[in-house]
Amino acid sequence: MTGKPRVWISRPTFPEVVARLEPYFDVAAEPEEVVFPPAELAARLSACEAAIVGLKERIGAAEVAHAPRLRIVANLAVGYDNLDIPALTAAGILASNTADVLNESVADYTWALMLGAARRMGEAERWLRAGHWHSTEFRTWLGMDTRGRTLGILGMGRIGQAIARRALGFGMPVIYHNRSRLPAEVEQACAARYVDKDGLLAAADFLVLAVPLTAESRHAIGAAELARMKPTAVLVNIARGGVVDDAALAAALAEGRLAAAALDVFEGEPQVHPALLARENALLSPHIASATWDTRRAMTAMAVDNVLALFGHGPHAGRPPSPINPEVLAARPAP
Repeated sequence: MTGKPRVWISRPTFPEVVARLEPYFDVAAEPEEVVFPPAELAARLSACEAAIVGLKERIGAAEVAHAPRLRIVANLAVGYDNLDIPALTAAGILASNTADVLNESVADYTWALMLGAARRMGEAERWLRAGHWHSTEFRTWLGMDTRGRTLGILGMGRIGQAIARRALGFGMPVIYHNRSRLPAEVEQACAARYVDKDGLLAAADFLVLAVPLTAESRHAIGAAELARMKPTAVLVNIARGGVVDDAALAAALAEGRLAAAALDVFEGEPQVHPALLARENALLSPHIASATWDTRRAMTAMAVDNVLALFGHGPHAGRPPSPINPEVLAARPAP
């Protein structure tokens, strides 16, 4: 032991970024991806002052009950539905996320999913890899154009806005629904028009979900909502599994009540509903919308900055850049 505060990092990240912690902390980083049972997770948290974790670590009151020295849980994600924020706040533990640094990469990937689903790219690649080429039928592999179609966005935060800005180049009008309407200047910058949720569902040719997972947004798209959508529409989810009722979605795809779906997130992931796996008109990827070298490195850097700052070090000393429960800072100032 060095006498320094201990930081536990739950997954392999970028050693050159993590090295910024070493002058001030005893750093323990997991060398491999592991899913920790609750008791093992609690044991690791009990031995450290700071933790950098991923979405697979679900942390609540039980996991921090025996971690009296733990000051911060830095989440390697912008979403934080894996963290029980009220429980961490009650324990005087700061939670942080990686807000903003992944907006552009996630927006790019959203368009990749949308275009891939529209043009049946997943299905076509599987066909080609199976040893086929093309039929003599002129109408084989027909997909959907995007130009002139309406892009609907549910959840118009920074990621939703980044998605909307890209629509101009594809000649797509944009409508959106949000808990609150955006300022007029933001709407103008995104060339987006506010509608109510029913109007969004009815009008969107491509519906992108970009809302955080909360009690209110769970199954925001279920059987009733899918029934209001066009049968020619494409649903894209880059938000969180649980925002969509995956069983209802699979049924809509199977019954021709929805043309296609493109999903990067799933209920109960890493498990995927078997009915979705069976659908050729579902383009699926394993929660990788932020997975670029630059973005994942920037996410790690922000988590490191949050830890450093809480303990009075680094460029943000005393002011963690992305706290989720900043009231902890006022109640328990950094040393």
